[in-house]
Amino acid sequence: MKLFLRIIFKIFLIITILAGCVTTKDALLYQGIALLEEGQYDHAIACFNRAIEINPRHADAYNNRGIAYSEGKGQYDQAISDFNKAIEINQKDAWAYNNRGLAYAEGKGQYDKAIFDYNKAIEINPRHAAAYYNRGMAYTKGKGQYDKAIPDFTKFLEINPMSVEAYNNRGVAYFCIKEYEKAWDDVHKAQNLGYNVHPEFLKVLREASGRQE
Repeated sequence: MKLFLRIIFKIFLIITILAGCVTTKDALLYQGIALLEEGQYDHAIACFNRAIEINPRHADAYNNRGIAYSEGKGQYDQAISDFNKAIEINQKDAWAYNNRGLAYAEGKGQYDKAIFDYNKAIEINPRHAAAYYNRGMAYTKGKGQYDKAIPDFTKFLEINPMSVEAYNNRGVAYFCIKEYEKAWDDVHKAQNLGYNVHPEFLKVLREASGRQE
């Protein structure tokens, strides 16, 4: 299915270019995004570089190049520099804030800076699901503030109610504040959606709660 969609995307891209429906810089952006999704990070970066050469204020090209540097290359400083530039150009770009937050959290371990960026993304777009989820992860993994993480996972689940990872992570957060019944509720929701909860977590939850299921 993914291969089919990629083929359709490339055909669409060629047709739109020939029809003059997109500018060269936009064609390069779309091509770069397609390569990014295929995991061809160096080729994607080359496309974004060319788009930026044509338009040095192409915020989307900076943002997506930052994703390629962070997710694909592990070059977090370069990624943050690109996200900074995207935000400088467009201060209402919620995704640029979210992506910079991820780079700070996952690449640098700078969770306070990450939370600041997630806050900004949510301020710009109060239904930015990824920012809620990522802020919840920053509160749990980086700060140990499980009581703050739970509302973020809950908000994320309001927007994406089928996310098994969010149920699992909220369940872990409930466990950490000794809300064992709520932890079991989330474990069951995750399992009912097909998620394989880690056996070690189930073991410690059983021991702490005094129940088997």
